[in-house]
Amino acid sequence: MSRRTHYNPARGSLHWRIMKGIQLDRLEAYFAEHVEGAVPPLQFSLITGGRSNLTFLVEDAQGKKRVLRRPPLGAVLATAHDMSREYRILSALTDSDVPVPRTLALCQDEAVNDAPFYVMDYVEGDVLVGPEMTAELVPEENRHALGMNAIEILANLHRIEPDDVGLGDLGRREAYLARQLKRWSTQWEKSKTRDLPEMEEAHAVLESKMPEQLGSVIVHGDFRLGNFLSTGAKGRIEAVLDWELCTLGDPLADVGYLMNDWNGPGDDRPTASGTGLSSTSCGGFPSREAILERYEELTGFSTKGVDYYRAFQYWRLAAIVEGVLSRYKQGVMGDQVDITQYQTQVTTLAKAALALVRSNDFS
Repeated sequence: MSRRTHYNPARGSLHWRIMKGIQLDRLEAYFAEHVEGAVPPLQFSLITGGRSNLTFLVEDAQGKKRVLRRPPLGAVLATAHDMSREYRILSALTDSDVPVPRTLALCQDEAVNDAPFYVMDYVEGDVLVGPEMTAELVPEENRHALGMNAIEILANLHRIEPDDVGLGDLGRREAYLARQLKRWSTQWEKSKTRDLPEMEEAHAVLESKMPEQLGSVIVHGDFRLGNFLSTGAKGRIEAVLDWELCTLGDPLADVGYLMNDWNGPGDDRPTASGTGLSSTSCGGFPSREAILERYEELTGFSTKGVDYYRAFQYWRLAAIVEGVLSRYKQGVMGDQVDITQYQTQVTTLAKAALALVRSNDFS
């Protein structure tokens, strides 16, 4: 599992009585009343890895584990980090063919923990970050099955009729790309820490070459191995995490994003990390071609125009990561890191988007 920063109330010292994003006494009272079976005192651990909302492992006096998720500290952009929306999506998908943690409680009273939050079940599994970790935790003979499981789950998500699970009003069904290009261009302008001409040029080309929308489905928005809890010994995904970017829209947006993070050995095109390395780079996973073929079999959607969506997702992710960089600079992310890695990542992603739109007419 990801590295955690521990908060243990048993320590008793002032250092351990304070943890950013956690109001211990109020949360213990809330859990006792609203989370079935929770027994104080509670121990909180900051789960690192996610760089937008803050996620905490919560262990009670009986050793029962749950997870609390809340927005970053301090001011955030309007419409971002909506806990009730994320809670609603997870609740809607609980009995579907898309594995998600079971939701337990939603608190919108900011007096409890200074911001809205929700609580969900803890799911056992590994978040696969990078080829070394994947090679260690997923036996080579199980990697093909894990990869196919990923695309099958995505196909299952895209085959759900939003109205059937109460998500028909989650967002507008039409004009997904136009809305996304506008949203993330605005977000870029509000969050950017420096000028990056590649972002503006790539945006202009993406707008001019925008394809017709393929369909209207539930789009995860950040679908990749790094957002799954996986069991390598079984070659299976136990839960899909991080639904904050979920909306209704074009299914190829998710496919393009996954393809950008699906590098094989020797493939150096940038991935979500901006490095050219992904969890699949260790080898043994199905090829992009096999993934796309399986997706088409399961959904009936053509993936012919996926390169446009790959360019779009490079550009969009650059805007997202720039927002994370901005929040780190403001000191509202709960822990601090070397921000130069985020600056490099944004620049690399922006250049990849521009290179792909310049080299492809998407016809």
